Amino acid sequence: MPKVKDIYNFIDSIAPYNLQESYDNSGMNVMFGDKDITKALIALDITTEVVEEAAKKGADLIITHHPVIFGSVTSLRGTDAVVKLCQKQISALSAHTNFDNSIMNDILCEELGMTPIAPLCSDGDKNTGNICWLDREYSAADFVELVQENLGNTVIRYNRTNKPIRTVGICSGSGGSFMKEALSKGCDAYITGDVKHDVFIDAHNAGLCVIDAGHFHTENIFCTYMKDKLSENFADVAFEVADSNCDILSYSTKGGKKRPQV
Repeated sequence: MPKVKDIYNFIDSIAPYNLQESYDNSGMNVMFGDKDITKALIALDITTEVVEEAAKKGADLIITHHPVIFGSVTSLRGTDAVVKLCQKQISALSAHTNFDNSIMNDILCEELGMTPIAPLCSDGDKNTGNICWLDREYSAADFVELVQENLGNTVIRYNRTNKPIRTVGICSGSGGSFMKEALSKGCDAYITGDVKHDVFIDAHNAGLCVIDAGHFHTENIFCTYMKDKLSENFADVAFEVADSNCDILSYSTKGGKKRPQV
């Protein structure tokens, strides 16, 4: 039976860990290396619900995109997911910016039904984002509806522009800082997540439609992709996307009192 190291090595072969950013903590976050892996859950994040589900289902390993330990840890509480993992002796393995810098955005383009024609931003072997050319022109509203339908978003934030959309920049996760690259490469629209207010203002002034499709929805594609790839290569392990893998945010679409402009 495979061990955590074997699964780590396979992930390294498709999304090399040497491509992760210096601030990242991808890899083996919690490891009980001597255990045989018979069942593994896959999720975007390790929440306490994911840990409880893994324990209930007898999973030996949780594989996520985002590391369960990120940045320096100066204290721990009993409710922390990493503490619960240790208590239940469940290993945790992540593939974060190494996955982003290798294949995440190609998968996102495929999910959106778009074909990449060039990288949005590249540095050696690292490719952050893609540029895509659409098969026809879209209005901003129609294009946002297409994105929402393909990614399953409840809410999408965007700044409406009047010009047709044909060239699109794409960067999964939190890619607002690459807005200027999308603009400089002639994009009519830019799809990413976690967009700050000042990025929207700059995009509005430049005539670029920025579409904030959310961090979760632009990266949740990791889960199915990883399940399929791992299942093909480790027939003795049951890989499953966690039922508790979900967008933890709730969205209110009810209109409130309109305040006067100042």
